[in-house]
Amino acid sequence: MQFTTPLQQNSIKIMLLGSGELGKEVAIEAQRLGVEVVAVDKYENAPAHLVANRSYAVDMKNKDAILDIIEKEKPTYILPEVEAISIEALFEAEKRGFHVIPNAEAVNKTMNRKNIRVFASEDLKLKTSKYEFVTTLEGLKDAGDRLGYPCVIKPVMSSSGHGQSIAKSADDIERSWEIAKEARGDASELIVEEFIKFDYEITLLTARTENETVFCEPIGHVQKDGDYILSWQPMAMSNEALKKAQTIAKAVTDGLGGRGIFGVEFFVLGDEVYFSELSPRPHDTGMVTLITQSQSEFALHVRAVLGLPLDFTFYGSGASGAYKAKNESHNPVLEIPNSAFSKDSFVRVFGKPESHIGRRMAVSLVFGEVEYAKEKALEIAGKISDK
Repeated sequence: MQFTTPLQQNSIKIMLLGSGELGKEVAIEAQRLGVEVVAVDKYENAPAHLVANRSYAVDMKNKDAILDIIEKEKPTYILPEVEAISIEALFEAEKRGFHVIPNAEAVNKTMNRKNIRVFASEDLKLKTSKYEFVTTLEGLKDAGDRLGYPCVIKPVMSSSGHGQSIAKSADDIERSWEIAKEARGDASELIVEEFIKFDYEITLLTARTENETVFCEPIGHVQKDGDYILSWQPMAMSNEALKKAQTIAKAVTDGLGGRGIFGVEFFVLGDEVYFSELSPRPHDTGMVTLITQSQSEFALHVRAVLGLPLDFTFYGSGASGAYKAKNESHNPVLEIPNSAFSKDSFVRVFGKPESHIGRRMAVSLVFGEVEYAKEKALEIAGKISDK
């Protein structure tokens, strides 16, 4: 492959539609290969803006605004990095000859829980929990009665687990309805899922080009309010369950097509594996790969986009712990103990321009045996403070 220099007429150029902490790492990996980076988000000075060649702040749901930037920049590849963007802009960009990663239809299916669930369950016949879609409070109550309690309730479109809740009984339905309506994205339709009494859940990072598919070691994670607070790699699981997860992940990513890394989520009960969700981009739980692999999920994503070989070395087990802000600030300052930076641990600070209570601002990363790494990652995150 030929590599170019940024800011030239012949530069290979990627455009990030979404410039948070995950997009920032993608931008860094692209810059390491001489790829020009244009970062777009809804607010100024988003994390990826800080390391991009150029940046834009625009209404991400405004089709014309997105297309104007695409036509101005003429990127080689367009990488959607968030759910809340104009899908219509992506389809139109493809019609105009631009290369969307993995492709506009895959983004359309995966950024909407209804589309991906129907695709996986009804088109590909993969094992999933039972589910229904509702648009009214009465419909939600009826679905809860049919599926039974507890049940999981999510907007069909939201990011980072926002709007997700578990209704343990019919008494919780109205609260779940209100939580969903406060979510980012489109909460006009909800998915109600049967609660699988799983042993654990995993993310299986699956990178693909037109020529190969590779899997990272499975990632275990703990979520709170639908957002991850701890992840570790590898998640101990039976060979049978792992093979089933890999088979399903390959089936669904082959079905979607295109290049890039996919975060495929599963519920695991013994040796049974249930498909849950899929993100057509790096996954937040996959930040652990910054310390466990020779090529992180972000590096693999860039390699896949460029059509490069996807080989990598798994260095060994580790964990990541999310730090979420405890204060509101327009000039956030994080206090991180020096002990967090050691031979087997460090912290990545995202550089977000504002902090809000519960907003993810940094992540601790620890290399070592899983239980040790998990404990230390949480310990480090617990010692961080903000103001």
